[in-house]
Amino acid sequence: MLLVRHAVPAPLRPFVAVAHGYRAPALPTGLHRGLPSRHLTLVVELAAPLRVNGPGSAVAAHAVVGGLHTRAALIDATRPQDGLQYALTPLAASALLGLPAAELAERTVDLADVLGRAADRLVEDLAAAPGWAERFARLDAALLDRLCGDVAPVPPEVREAWRLVHGSGGRCRVEELAAHVGWSRRHLSERFRLATGLTPKQAARIARFEATRRLLLDPRRPPLAEVAVRCGYADQPHLAREWRALAGCSVGTWLREEFPFVQDSAPAEGAPSPA
Repeated sequence: MLLVRHAVPAPLRPFVAVAHGYRAPALPTGLHRGLPSRHLTLVVELAAPLRVNGPGSAVAAHAVVGGLHTRAALIDATRPQDGLQYALTPLAASALLGLPAAELAERTVDLADVLGRAADRLVEDLAAAPGWAERFARLDAALLDRLCGDVAPVPPEVREAWRLVHGSGGRCRVEELAAHVGWSRRHLSERFRLATGLTPKQAARIARFEATRRLLLDPRRPPLAEVAVRCGYADQPHLAREWRALAGCSVGTWLREEFPFVQDSAPAEGAPSPA
Protein backbone atom coordinates (compact mmCIF):
# COMPACT_ATOMS: atom_id res chain seq x y z
CA MET A 1 0.00 0.00 0.00
CA LEU A 2 1.20 3.49 -0.87
CA LEU A 3 0.46 6.25 1.65
CA VAL A 4 1.23 9.87 0.78
CA ARG A 5 1.03 12.27 3.70
CA HIS A 6 0.05 15.89 3.31
CA ALA A 7 0.23 19.04 5.43
CA VAL A 8 -2.95 21.07 4.96
CA PRO A 9 -2.86 24.90 4.84
CA ALA A 10 -2.83 26.68 8.20
CA PRO A 11 -6.51 27.78 8.09
CA LEU A 12 -7.58 24.12 7.85
CA ARG A 13 -5.42 22.81 10.70
CA PRO A 14 -8.03 23.31 13.45
CA PHE A 15 -10.34 21.09 11.39
CA VAL A 16 -8.08 18.52 9.65
CA ALA A 17 -5.93 16.46 12.01
CA VAL A 18 -4.28 14.18 9.41
CA ALA A 19 -4.46 14.11 5.62
CA HIS A 20 -3.12 11.50 3.25
CA GLY A 21 -3.54 9.96 -0.15
CA TYR A 22 -3.55 6.21 -0.59
CA ARG A 23 -3.25 3.57 -3.25
CA ALA A 24 -4.06 0.06 -2.03
CA PRO A 25 -4.42 -3.34 -3.69
CA ALA A 26 -7.38 -5.59 -3.05
CA LEU A 27 -6.99 -7.32 0.31
CA PRO A 28 -6.93 -11.12 0.57
CA THR A 29 -9.84 -11.02 3.03
CA GLY A 30 -11.80 -8.57 0.87
CA LEU A 31 -12.54 -6.51 3.97
CA HIS A 32 -11.00 -3.50 5.71
CA ARG A 33 -12.28 -2.35 9.11
CA GLY A 34 -12.52 1.37 9.70
CA LEU A 35 -11.89 1.47 13.43
CA PRO A 36 -13.45 3.95 15.87
CA SER A 37 -11.27 6.96 16.66
CA ARG A 38 -11.45 10.56 17.87
CA HIS A 39 -11.79 11.80 14.27
CA LEU A 40 -14.54 12.08 11.72
CA THR A 41 -13.47 10.72 8.34
CA LEU A 42 -13.73 12.22 4.86
CA VAL A 43 -12.80 9.86 2.01
CA VAL A 44 -12.76 10.61 -1.71
CA GLU A 45 -12.24 7.29 -3.52
CA LEU A 46 -11.43 7.69 -7.22
CA ALA A 47 -11.01 4.14 -8.51
CA ALA A 48 -14.58 2.99 -7.84
CA PRO A 49 -17.42 3.80 -5.44
CA LEU A 50 -16.42 3.05 -1.86
CA ARG A 51 -18.77 0.49 -0.33
CA VAL A 52 -19.22 0.86 3.42
CA ASN A 53 -21.50 -1.23 5.60
CA GLY A 54 -22.17 0.55 8.88
CA PRO A 55 -22.16 2.33 11.12
CA GLY A 56 -25.64 3.37 10.06
CA SER A 57 -27.08 2.41 6.69
CA ALA A 58 -24.86 0.91 3.98
CA VAL A 59 -23.49 3.42 1.47
CA ALA A 60 -21.72 3.21 -1.91
CA ALA A 61 -20.26 6.46 -3.23
CA HIS A 62 -17.04 8.01 -4.49
CA ALA A 63 -17.05 10.46 -1.57
CA VAL A 64 -18.23 9.60 1.94
CA VAL A 65 -18.05 11.18 5.37
CA GLY A 66 -18.34 9.34 8.65
CA GLY A 67 -19.00 10.74 12.11
CA LEU A 68 -17.55 9.55 15.39
CA HIS A 69 -18.62 5.95 15.97
CA THR A 70 -18.35 3.16 18.50
CA ARG A 71 -18.21 0.20 16.13
CA ALA A 72 -16.22 -0.57 13.03
CA ALA A 73 -17.15 0.56 9.54
CA LEU A 74 -16.84 -2.48 7.26
CA ILE A 75 -15.27 -1.40 3.96
CA ASP A 76 -15.34 -3.54 0.81
CA ALA A 77 -11.70 -4.18 -0.11
CA THR A 78 -12.23 -6.68 -2.91
CA ARG A 79 -10.94 -4.15 -5.47
CA PRO A 80 -7.91 -1.85 -5.63
CA GLN A 81 -8.47 1.59 -4.14
CA ASP A 82 -7.03 5.02 -4.96
CA GLY A 83 -8.01 8.23 -3.21
CA LEU A 84 -7.63 10.70 -0.36
CA GLN A 85 -8.61 10.46 3.29
CA TYR A 86 -8.81 13.38 5.72
CA ALA A 87 -9.24 12.82 9.47
CA LEU A 88 -11.44 15.67 10.71
CA THR A 89 -11.83 17.13 14.18
CA PRO A 90 -15.42 17.35 15.52
CA LEU A 91 -15.32 21.11 14.93
CA ALA A 92 -15.04 20.42 11.19
CA ALA A 93 -18.61 19.17 11.05
CA SER A 94 -20.06 22.65 11.43
CA ALA A 95 -17.11 24.55 9.92
CA LEU A 96 -16.71 22.54 6.71
CA LEU A 97 -19.84 20.42 6.36
CA GLY A 98 -22.45 22.80 7.74
CA LEU A 99 -24.04 20.49 10.31
CA PRO A 100 -23.46 19.54 13.95
CA ALA A 101 -21.14 16.61 14.67
CA ALA A 102 -24.01 14.95 16.54
CA GLU A 103 -25.94 14.57 13.25
CA LEU A 104 -23.17 12.37 11.85
CA ALA A 105 -22.61 10.27 14.98
CA GLU A 106 -22.70 6.51 14.29
CA ARG A 107 -23.28 7.18 10.57
CA THR A 108 -21.38 7.03 7.29
CA VAL A 109 -23.09 8.95 4.49
CA ASP A 110 -22.64 9.88 0.85
CA LEU A 111 -20.97 13.30 0.80
CA ALA A 112 -23.56 14.34 -1.81
CA ASP A 113 -26.24 13.99 0.89
CA VAL A 114 -24.38 16.71 2.82
CA LEU A 115 -22.98 18.98 0.10
CA GLY A 116 -25.28 18.20 -2.83
CA ARG A 117 -23.97 18.63 -6.37
CA ALA A 118 -20.75 20.18 -5.01
CA ALA A 119 -19.67 16.70 -3.86
CA ASP A 120 -20.00 15.31 -7.39
CA ARG A 121 -18.02 18.23 -8.83
CA LEU A 122 -15.31 17.64 -6.23
CA VAL A 123 -14.94 13.98 -7.22
CA GLU A 124 -14.76 14.92 -10.90
CA ASP A 125 -12.19 17.64 -10.16
CA LEU A 126 -9.94 15.30 -8.15
CA ALA A 127 -10.23 12.53 -10.75
CA ALA A 128 -8.90 14.94 -13.37
CA ALA A 129 -5.93 16.08 -11.24
CA PRO A 130 -2.55 15.04 -12.73
CA GLY A 131 -0.85 13.96 -9.48
CA TRP A 132 -0.91 13.88 -5.70
CA ALA A 133 0.11 17.50 -5.19
CA GLU A 134 -2.70 18.74 -7.41
CA ARG A 135 -5.21 16.37 -5.80
CA PHE A 136 -4.39 17.74 -2.37
CA ALA A 137 -4.43 21.32 -3.62
CA ARG A 138 -7.89 20.89 -5.13
CA LEU A 139 -9.38 19.21 -2.06
CA ASP A 140 -7.84 21.82 0.24
CA ALA A 141 -9.24 24.59 -1.95
CA ALA A 142 -12.71 23.05 -1.87
CA LEU A 143 -12.63 22.85 1.93
CA LEU A 144 -11.28 26.39 2.26
CA ASP A 145 -14.13 27.62 0.06
CA ARG A 146 -16.57 26.12 2.54
CA LEU A 147 -14.84 27.54 5.60
CA CYS A 148 -16.94 30.31 7.09
CA GLY A 149 -16.71 32.54 10.11
CA ASP A 150 -20.02 31.34 11.54
CA VAL A 151 -18.63 28.20 13.16
CA ALA A 152 -20.76 27.16 16.13
CA PRO A 153 -18.61 27.83 19.21
CA VAL A 154 -17.71 24.89 21.43
CA PRO A 155 -17.93 25.77 25.13
CA PRO A 156 -14.52 25.90 26.81
CA GLU A 157 -15.80 23.37 29.34
CA VAL A 158 -16.37 20.85 26.54
CA ARG A 159 -12.96 21.59 25.02
CA GLU A 160 -11.32 21.02 28.40
CA ALA A 161 -13.24 17.79 28.98
CA TRP A 162 -12.23 16.55 25.51
CA ARG A 163 -8.59 17.41 26.26
CA LEU A 164 -8.66 15.53 29.55
CA VAL A 165 -10.41 12.47 28.11
CA HIS A 166 -7.80 12.00 25.42
CA GLY A 167 -4.87 13.31 27.45
CA SER A 168 -5.57 10.66 30.08
CA GLY A 169 -6.11 7.87 27.57
CA GLY A 170 -9.72 7.56 28.70
CA ARG A 171 -8.89 7.11 32.38
CA CYS A 172 -10.86 10.15 33.66
CA ARG A 173 -14.24 9.33 35.16
CA VAL A 174 -17.20 11.42 34.00
CA GLU A 175 -17.79 12.61 37.58
CA GLU A 176 -14.21 13.87 37.72
CA LEU A 177 -14.56 15.64 34.38
CA ALA A 178 -17.79 17.33 35.46
CA ALA A 179 -16.31 18.47 38.75
CA HIS A 180 -13.21 19.78 36.98
CA VAL A 181 -15.19 21.97 34.55
CA GLY A 182 -17.81 22.99 37.13
CA TRP A 183 -20.85 21.41 35.46
CA SER A 184 -23.20 18.64 36.48
CA ARG A 185 -22.53 15.23 34.95
CA ARG A 186 -25.82 15.38 33.03
CA HIS A 187 -25.16 18.85 31.60
CA LEU A 188 -21.62 17.97 30.58
CA SER A 189 -22.72 14.76 28.89
CA GLU A 190 -25.39 16.53 26.84
CA ARG A 191 -23.22 19.46 25.74
CA PHE A 192 -20.30 17.11 25.00
CA ARG A 193 -22.55 14.90 22.86
CA LEU A 194 -23.92 17.85 20.89
CA ALA A 195 -20.39 19.10 20.14
CA THR A 196 -18.78 15.75 19.27
CA GLY A 197 -21.45 13.14 18.66
CA LEU A 198 -20.32 11.03 21.62
CA THR A 199 -20.87 11.22 25.37
CA PRO A 200 -17.80 11.58 27.61
CA LYS A 201 -18.12 7.91 28.58
CA GLN A 202 -18.13 6.84 24.92
CA ALA A 203 -15.20 9.14 24.16
CA ALA A 204 -13.24 7.54 27.02
CA ARG A 205 -13.89 4.09 25.51
CA ILE A 206 -12.51 5.34 22.21
CA ALA A 207 -9.47 6.90 23.91
CA ARG A 208 -8.62 3.58 25.63
CA PHE A 209 -9.16 1.75 22.35
CA GLU A 210 -6.79 4.12 20.52
CA ALA A 211 -4.15 3.62 23.22
CA THR A 212 -4.54 -0.15 22.83
CA ARG A 213 -4.18 0.05 19.08
CA ARG A 214 -0.99 2.10 19.38
CA LEU A 215 0.56 -0.57 21.60
CA LEU A 216 -0.56 -3.36 19.28
CA LEU A 217 1.18 -1.59 16.39
CA ASP A 218 4.41 -1.19 18.36
CA PRO A 219 7.10 -3.57 17.05
CA ARG A 220 7.93 -4.29 20.70
CA ARG A 221 4.30 -5.12 21.46
CA PRO A 222 3.94 -6.25 25.08
CA PRO A 223 1.76 -9.22 26.12
CA LEU A 224 -1.99 -8.54 26.01
CA ALA A 225 -2.27 -8.73 29.78
CA GLU A 226 0.24 -5.89 30.06
CA VAL A 227 -1.51 -3.93 27.31
CA ALA A 228 -4.74 -4.23 29.29
CA VAL A 229 -3.15 -2.85 32.44
CA ARG A 230 -1.34 -0.02 30.66
CA CYS A 231 -4.52 1.06 28.83
CA GLY A 232 -6.79 1.11 31.87
CA TYR A 233 -8.76 -2.11 31.48
CA ALA A 234 -9.64 -4.25 34.49
CA ASP A 235 -7.92 -7.27 32.96
CA GLN A 236 -7.22 -9.00 29.64
CA PRO A 237 -10.78 -10.39 29.24
CA HIS A 238 -12.10 -6.85 29.70
CA LEU A 239 -9.80 -5.63 26.92
CA ALA A 240 -10.88 -8.53 24.70
CA ARG A 241 -14.59 -7.74 25.18
CA GLU A 242 -14.09 -4.05 24.45
CA TRP A 243 -11.94 -4.72 21.39
CA ARG A 244 -14.52 -7.11 19.95
CA ALA A 245 -17.34 -4.62 20.60
CA LEU A 246 -15.49 -1.70 19.01
CA ALA A 247 -13.54 -3.44 16.22
CA GLY A 248 -16.07 -6.15 15.35
CA CYS A 249 -13.49 -8.92 15.72
CA SER A 250 -11.02 -10.32 18.22
CA VAL A 251 -7.57 -8.85 18.75
CA GLY A 252 -6.07 -11.98 17.18
CA THR A 253 -8.24 -11.71 14.07
CA TRP A 254 -7.37 -8.03 13.64
CA LEU A 255 -3.64 -8.71 14.00
CA ARG A 256 -3.82 -11.56 11.51
CA GLU A 257 -6.01 -9.85 8.89
CA GLU A 258 -5.40 -6.10 9.28
CA PHE A 259 -1.96 -5.70 10.83
CA PRO A 260 -0.03 -6.52 7.62
CA PHE A 261 -2.19 -3.97 5.78
CA VAL A 262 -1.54 -1.26 8.39
CA GLN A 263 2.14 -2.18 8.71
CA ASP A 264 2.67 -1.84 4.95
CA SER A 265 1.14 1.65 4.92
CA ALA A 266 4.49 3.42 4.82
CA PRO A 267 4.45 7.07 3.70
CA ALA A 268 5.89 7.77 0.28
CA GLU A 269 9.52 8.91 0.35
CA GLY A 270 9.79 12.66 0.44
CA ALA A 271 6.14 13.20 1.33
CA PRO A 272 5.52 16.01 3.84
CA SER A 273 4.64 15.18 7.44
CA PRO A 274 1.02 15.52 8.57
CA ALA A 275 -0.06 18.77 10.18
